[in-house]
Amino acid sequence: MKVIAFPRNEQGTGASRRLRRAGQTPGIVYGGTAAPLNIAVDHNALYHALKKETFHSSILDLEIDGKVEQVLLRDFQVHAFKQLVLHVDFQRVDASQKLHTKVPLHFVNAEISPAVKLHAGIISHVAAELDVTCLPKNLPEFIEVDLAKLDVGQSIHLADLKLPNGVTAVTQENLTIATATVPAGQVAAEGEAAGGAEEAK
Repeated sequence: MKVIAFPRNEQGTGASRRLRRAGQTPGIVYGGTAAPLNIAVDHNALYHALKKETFHSSILDLEIDGKVEQVLLRDFQVHAFKQLVLHVDFQRVDASQKLHTKVPLHFVNAEISPAVKLHAGIISHVAAELDVTCLPKNLPEFIEVDLAKLDVGQSIHLADLKLPNGVTAVTQENLTIATATVPAGQVAAEGEAAGGAEEAK
């Protein structure tokens, strides 16, 4: 994805307020060998981009004065009750240096899992994203979690995931990714049915 930004010379609360009134969001680009650079980004374009998952987890092409550099979205501040992005931070990406970031998890095949298909179970997504390190060229947009074999009473852990080549999970412990359970009401109903069958004998 491409982001177009403009150098920002004025700093301070007043300057930022003027920028926002003009439909722009103040920001900063930092990292790498270059000095931090204050920038301004079109607010509406940024606001809509922030709604896209890939904007948060992909390497972005940031264009400033016709020059493009690769960056990652690192932080942004949103107004407490207005639809207003107050500030945005980007970090420069070095192609030769590993980066540390979060990648979203995409859950697939829940509908064909034994937990759902055979037992009308509920699959809970315990984790929504994963902390990883990798070179920029290896950064995936998402990591897929296949639920096809998950049955009730079972869980999927970090060790069960197939990570893309060159991608390493930062979490050391065997993180729980998803679990499958039978709804409480259904367990009670099945227990009562079993009890009734015993009495009938």
